[in-house]
Amino acid sequence: MLAATEIADRAGIVILDVYATDFDVRHKDDASPVTEADERAEALILPALRDLLPGIPAIGEEAVSQGLEETVIGRTFWLVDPIDGTKEFLRRSGEFTVNIALIEEGVPAMGVVTAPAIDRAFRACGAGTAELREKDGKWKPIAVRDIPDEGAIVVSSRSHGDERKLEALIQDMKIQGHKTAGSSLKFCLVAEGEADIYPRYGPTSEWDTAAGHAVLLGAGGNVRLLDGPELPYGKTGWRNPEFIARGAE
Repeated sequence: MLAATEIADRAGIVILDVYATDFDVRHKDDASPVTEADERAEALILPALRDLLPGIPAIGEEAVSQGLEETVIGRTFWLVDPIDGTKEFLRRSGEFTVNIALIEEGVPAMGVVTAPAIDRAFRACGAGTAELREKDGKWKPIAVRDIPDEGAIVVSSRSHGDERKLEALIQDMKIQGHKTAGSSLKFCLVAEGEADIYPRYGPTSEWDTAAGHAVLLGAGGNVRLLDGPELPYGKTGWRNPEFIARGAE
């Protein structure tokens, strides 16, 4: 976990170098935006992960978009999103993250989520291991909270969502507040007890969710499909169905 954290931090430096410039924006075949920062960060991360665990495939969003992904043989592989929340990157909101996750047998066994523009980072490697690092550079343990008597706090995407489905979900719940956030920070808000539930009704890919999922598992939460099972990884096409991330139940 330490080595993956260091790789994410190095990628964050590369990203912030581009973030400080008047960078160009291009669009991929699916119309999603991409910048030099995405490409430079992934070019750093993927070889570093392959050196860290030789023989373990490393799957990155930009490589997949270019048809250059490695073949996954077996059930252990890395999933990487060099910049999750590219729209937040373009808005310069700071709410974008570097996501690195290790998948074992369809489960995110380890995850690192760093938000370099706002000096926050999260990581976990199994139950009870979730940690948060802020501006002081020190790691401290985090955990989900029990929903307070005042009600739950819902967190949802600033850029994606389905208001009708969200309203249907929470209509029978006691809700005290609603937050919006970009990127994998939504998982992390639940993991640190700042929110209680994150429903996702828009499209996502596995590299968008795996690292945040690992952090939430490490903090005592879960990420489940609408029909109940935990969100799995290694699916054909790398696309996720709708899911709900929760802290304590």
